[in-house]
Amino acid sequence: MAETVDDLTVNYTEDGQLVVKELDKVVLSKGAWSTIIFRYQDWDRQKQEYGPEKYTIRRYQKRNGQYQQKSRFNISSKDQARKIIEALQQWTAD
Repeated sequence: MAETVDDLTVNYTEDGQLVVKELDKVVLSKGAWSTIIFRYQDWDRQKQEYGPEKYTIRRYQKRNGQYQQKSRFNISSKDQARKIIEALQQWTAD
């Protein structure tokens, strides 16, 4: 487990292969409860290459000096991400 928000990652290795590769992250909030959005790719074993970009929003709680993931929402495509952006822009327009 991570001790700081900067140490949190979605990188995941299995049998020596990086199967989830983090491309970028943005910390949306810090504190006892932290929220981070990650941009990542999954390894496609059949094609032997990384697949399309995906996005995930994750919430972490810091307890006993360690961050633990408490929830997540996966955004499976650029199209879905654009629809979320569009809805938020409409809702937050002044």
